[in-house]
Parts: sequence; structure tokens; C-alpha cells
Amino acid sequence: MNGVAIRFCSVSKYSLCGVCGAMERPGFMASLVAGGVAGVSVDLILYPLDTIKTRLQSPQGFNKAGGFRGIYAGVPSAAIGSFPNAAAFFITYEYVKWFLHTDSSSYLMPMKHMLAASAGEVVACLIRVPSEVVKQRAQVSSSSRTFHIFSNVLYQEGIRGLYRGYTSTVLREALWSWRQDHVVDCWQSAVCGAFAGGFAAVVTTPLDVAKTRIMLAKVGSSTASGNVLSALHGVWRTQGLAGLFAGVFPRTAAISLGGFIFLGAYDQTRSLLLELGRGSP
Repeated sequence: MNGVAIRFCSVSKYSLCGVCGAMERPGFMASLVAGGVAGVSVDLILYPLDTIKTRLQSPQGFNKAGGFRGIYAGVPSAAIGSFPNAAAFFITYEYVKWFLHTDSSSYLMPMKHMLAASAGEVVACLIRVPSEVVKQRAQVSSSSRTFHIFSNVLYQEGIRGLYRGYTSTVLREALWSWRQDHVVDCWQSAVCGAFAGGFAAVVTTPLDVAKTRIMLAKVGSSTASGNVLSALHGVWRTQGLAGLFAGVFPRTAAISLGGFIFLGAYDQTRSLLLELGRGSP
């Protein structure tokens, strides 16, 4: 759900508190798979909140976009894109950290994590954005099937149509990424992540609104061009401040709750995979 932006003590939604330091020790593959499984779990469990948020942000309004009906519309797109999105972020994040290797005591360490997370978001959005375009259009048009929407986008706009809102998505996610890294206990990470994630969700909601408007805009309209400032100005002009923060409550709730679900799913899956690995010859 927008890749539910779950951040714990690390700068990334997929590199957790240390569960703890798992990314930099053997067990990388277990951590990668666990991160993907946890991401899918969060996306599916909290999907109704994401649908409600999208419909609140849509230009036709909540009721015309479907209201509370068909709140799992578009879920195949989210399910298909969630795991590879997590994997793409995770692999890029770890590779860039390795490439920018810095002594752990260096004052440059926070900058290394920030740059690695930003690079991870840029790459992950190559998978996330097409999934989001299809998902959000399905959420406001529950009568259309996911594959039908996907094929229509390709027919009418080509590959470029699947990347509508790429810039606004990267900007939104990059703001999540620039967080300083700490090592804390997992329960502390979950609590801090819920509060920090909720606050960040509120702050980045206007960018999320812009992304939604761009992805849902009619072919050939000015909003469909992908200009973030133009989209924000259009919302401000017609709906004011309330429009820029449409869907802020379900978005904040989803991200805050998602932190706890993600951490639990990640920890359990990773522990199971490591146990299975130790039992293999």
C-alpha cells in the first residue's frame, strides 16, 4: 500500500532495528525473503485502509469513487508488486551501503544510510509505480478488473503510462528515507516506528495526494503530465488545505499499524528460514 512506508530505527522500511543488524551478517537471503513476506502481509492486511485513502484523494470524491464498496479492488496488483518491490529496495540499499563502506564510528555513517535508502527508493519505484497506477485505478473503478486496467494503460499510453506519478512517488519515499540510524531493541523500534511513521505520514500526505491525482488523471490532461507542483496547485485551488490532506487519517493509521504487523511478520519469517537453514545438510 504505497509500499506501506514502514520505517523503524533504520532508514529503510525493509532493514529493521537490527532484528538486529541482520542485513550485515550471514542470513542476507533469509532477511530478504522475510522482508518481502512481511511487506506482502502488511499490504494485504491493511489494504482496505489504502483503498479508502485513495478514494478520499480521488478527484471525483469518495462516494463516486466507490465509497466503502469493493475495498479489495485492485489487490492483485498490490500482491504481485509487493514482494519484488521489497526485494529491489533491499538489494539496492545493501549494495550501496557496501559500495559506500564507512567505518561504523565515522560521522559519515548517517549520510551513507540516507544515500543508500534514497537509491533503494529510486530503484524500487521502478516496480512500485506501475503496480500503484494499476492498483489505484482499480480502487476507484471496482467494476474493472486489474488485468483489463493494465492492458488499457498499455494500449492508450504505452509503458510511459505505467510510470505516471514516478517523480511524486520518489519524492514522497525519499522524505521517508532521510532518517538517522540507531540500534535499539525491536519493541522500542516498533513503538518509535509507529509514532515516527504516523508523523511522517501526515507530513508527506500532500505528495501522496499529488501522486494519486497524477495516476488517476485522464489521458491528455494537464495533471497527467506528471508535474507535481501543478497537481498540488490544482488541488489547492479547488479544495484548499483540506484537499491537500485528503485521506490523512486512513493513511496515518495504516502506516502506524503497519509497523507492528511488519516487524512481527519479518521476525517470525526470518527466524523460521534461519531455523530451516540450520537443519539443512
